[in-house]
Amino acid sequence: MGGPATTRLSSKGQVVIPDEIRKGLGLKTGDQFVVVGDGDVVILKAITPPRMDEFDTLVRAARRAARKAKLGPASVRSAVARARAKR
Repeated sequence: MGGPATTRLSSKGQVVIPDEIRKGLGLKTGDQFVVVGDGDVVILKAITPPRMDEFDTLVRAARRAARKAKLGPASVRSAVARARAKR
């Protein structure tokens, strides 16, 4: 990846990420980002889904936490129903 580059904000609020940076980071059309603004700084962080082995680890941890909290399928259905009723 090269050094700093400049870009412009379009009338539609779009910003072009220079080609060299996109290629260096492996960014593709449709990739999603989290955008954070603080003062005059804008940060784009690419969102990358977890790999399947990471996802499996997350699911196991969530299941352990649910068992520890004594939450079962009925608890989840009840929470979903309450959340939907608040809409």
